[in-house]
Amino acid sequence: MMRTPLSVLMASLFLAGCGQTTAPDGDSSDLSEGSVTETPTLEVIATGANIAGANGIHFGPDGLLYITSVIGSDLTVINPETGAEVKRYTAADGVIGPDDVAFASDGSFYWTSILTGEVAGFNAEGERVVAAQLPPGANPITFSDDDRLFVSQCFLGTNLYELDPSGETPARLIADDLGPGCGLNGMDWGPDDRLYGPRWFAGEVVSFDVDTGERRVEATGFATPAAIKFDSEGVLHVLDTGTGELIRMGQETRETVATLVPGLDNFAFDANDTPFISSFTDGFIKRVNADGTITALQPGGMAHPGGLAVIGDTVWVADVHALRGFDRETGEETITQRNVVGMGALGGSLNLTADGDVLILTSWFDGDVRIWDPQAEERLAHYPNLAAPVAAVRYAGGLAIAEHIKGSITLYGEGDPVVLAADLPAPSGLVVEGDALYVSDRELGQILKVASRGAALESPELIADNLEAPEGFVFAEDGMVVVEAAASNVVHIASNGDRRVLAEIPAGSIGAPGLPPSQIFNGVTIDADGNLFITGEASRVLYRIKAPW
Repeated sequence: MMRTPLSVLMASLFLAGCGQTTAPDGDSSDLSEGSVTETPTLEVIATGANIAGANGIHFGPDGLLYITSVIGSDLTVINPETGAEVKRYTAADGVIGPDDVAFASDGSFYWTSILTGEVAGFNAEGERVVAAQLPPGANPITFSDDDRLFVSQCFLGTNLYELDPSGETPARLIADDLGPGCGLNGMDWGPDDRLYGPRWFAGEVVSFDVDTGERRVEATGFATPAAIKFDSEGVLHVLDTGTGELIRMGQETRETVATLVPGLDNFAFDANDTPFISSFTDGFIKRVNADGTITALQPGGMAHPGGLAVIGDTVWVADVHALRGFDRETGEETITQRNVVGMGALGGSLNLTADGDVLILTSWFDGDVRIWDPQAEERLAHYPNLAAPVAAVRYAGGLAIAEHIKGSITLYGEGDPVVLAADLPAPSGLVVEGDALYVSDRELGQILKVASRGAALESPELIADNLEAPEGFVFAEDGMVVVEAAASNVVHIASNGDRRVLAEIPAGSIGAPGLPPSQIFNGVTIDADGNLFITGEASRVLYRIKAPW
């Protein structure tokens, strides 16, 4: 569950700096100019989903399936027979961070933006309209049979509202007592003219008389109910993301229609009552056929690859709602550990670093850092209630954690926390080299040395400047390698300041206003043989540049 409300995150804009490049001092490895000048080969060793996490889905009057993606910040329309993409709405169309989508009878459709709270859509004339500006957390959305519009908050709020689709009338609060953690999630209008929805953390399905606010419990005993829908015969179905099951609810019985993997988000019925299921964790869209077989219409896999680290022969990738291990030679995904939001010990991860044989997982969405043993699948330590942490590394016997809200790097250990750096507009990545601590700042466009021998420097030392949104970086024997997220570059910086572009990759996504500007961390790491591994956040792939480079 989110421990730091996104509504209080400080907004940041990334800027390019200007200046010079210097080598780290004796606290780090000696840097020397590399001898390889050719552009190295950038290999794709693993691919992921086409959609950056598939969230709410709904069939349009055109018979096509509309799929929202919060992190992808787009709305994809596919042919439900073939899975082929027909259209994609993006920020250029005014679609920003959509979490769910619903259609009115006149063909107009609306979506919720969970990170900003905006509820917007296109009316029947194709004009973009804003139905409401709610607090962050606007999540499920649905229409009644007579086109009344309802939205609930989940994860970043708990309220249930009725909205005016035209935006002319203020939102009407129906309920504010559905918490903690979530109001309703994937909702539907019932055949009895009541609004139905699941309570994620309560394990139950409830219904509302939307005029009086009267609430009734309809079903209980679920692990983590994510969405409900009625088929054309008025039969209630429940998607349990905790177990990966789609369940048909009878009067006295329950029947499992399909079993997939945990991390499911929503589902929709077509005109023939065929269910289609989305996954926020893996990004897939799957159809449950009449004979019980399952057809993948959109592939699953890495949906939001971020920070990464190598332990032995495994490249570990933080994938927001999953932790994925890849063979560093073949690129085969050998281990997948999935997270259900707010449930279980794993939690989310947008960045990670290695700490011996275990991993340090960081999530600004969850507001925490965890020490995770990926082999035992066990959480060894937990640092909750942080101010939007974006990176963490083992340093000086504790954990150095970069927190976006504070604009600082703090050393957490056995005693009181010690601030190692402050007044940073957008700290992004942390690296320990020798007994020194370094940070990339996306807004400053700089790599800074902030601590030595476990103590803060009197003032940060400039190591590299004039970078375009630096995020992940790593030191090598002949310099450093930096991912410039805005420039779409992986650049090598030699000890004499010379720069060489090693690869061009798609630019990383820009965070919504008020969020860490890196949003999904664009990471780079190096193995014992000198091979570089880079996450392609926007392309949802894992890259490799083999040594020598």
